Amino acid sequence: MREALALAVSGNSRCSPNPRVGCVLVAPDGQIVGRGYHHGAGQSHAEVNAIASAGDLARGATAVVTLEPCKHTGRTGPCTKALIAAGVSQVVFAQSDPSAAAGGGSQLLTSAGIEVIGGVLADEAEFINRAWTHVQLTGRPFVTIKTAMSLDGRVAAASGGPTAITGAPARNWVGQLRSEVDAVLVGTNTVIVDNPALTARDGSGALLASQPLRVVAGKRSLPTNLRIFDPTSPGNAIQIPEHEPARILGALHDLQVQQVLVEGGPTVTSAFLEAGLVDEILWFVAPQVLGAGPVALLALPSPLAITVTGVELIGHDVLIRGAPNPAPVT
Repeated sequence: MREALALAVSGNSRCSPNPRVGCVLVAPDGQIVGRGYHHGAGQSHAEVNAIASAGDLARGATAVVTLEPCKHTGRTGPCTKALIAAGVSQVVFAQSDPSAAAGGGSQLLTSAGIEVIGGVLADEAEFINRAWTHVQLTGRPFVTIKTAMSLDGRVAAASGGPTAITGAPARNWVGQLRSEVDAVLVGTNTVIVDNPALTARDGSGALLASQPLRVVAGKRSLPTNLRIFDPTSPGNAIQIPEHEPARILGALHDLQVQQVLVEGGPTVTSAFLEAGLVDEILWFVAPQVLGAGPVALLALPSPLAITVTGVELIGHDVLIRGAPNPAPVT
């Protein structure tokens, strides 16, 4: 299963709107005879690629796959049918498929006389597809908020203009993160004041292969010459004329966005937190004191508890990972 998990993440950093899946075929003598992973929407699934890799050796083998084989016919055929036709004797999977259309494939395999074992390293499998799983269970994209502030809680200098809060290593880290999400979102004030490009770049400034959808939320009319709308930039940029986070996420869901990185200013960040629509927080604290300037958040109706899941040093900046805790602060 660990080999299958490694295969699942060995290709593109995201397969959105499909999950990342890996599969290995193991012969009765314990030798791996086939490997495969899902390359992206519209392409063969991991099980089909593993079967093709194994050829005739697939018959009688055990298929070890990170996600319960699907029973759905979409742009490709169902994996359950392919496994049955290949003559595998057993299927071991990690995560159960929570989707309405494709879930329940294990019952079809059992009905065909194939032994099925589920739940092996399920937590690890769910983590690599946490955004996709979240969409299946909630009907909305997974929301990550990224904020960078000084030691005194400022996100910009007193002038209110663009301010370098974090150092180069942290900015490079964020550039890589952008390439791994489906969309990056800011508010209209941020694009007018800071005029960001919101593209995903490496440490040398070169554009990365995978670019997110660049999204501006808000009803204010925007100049057409903003960098975010530069027609020479890779990928697409849109404006969603909404202020309510739930409606913004509904529009993104319609565009098949699985994970959105909110990089907005205090207004947008506070709105998503107040609405209870934040799933992950990435909070950078930089070793500088600005003394004046806008603070990271607007006033919230009540304190919000955060469960810290990790703290790490990136360059000279501290990154705090966490998630909002629904329990009230007392």
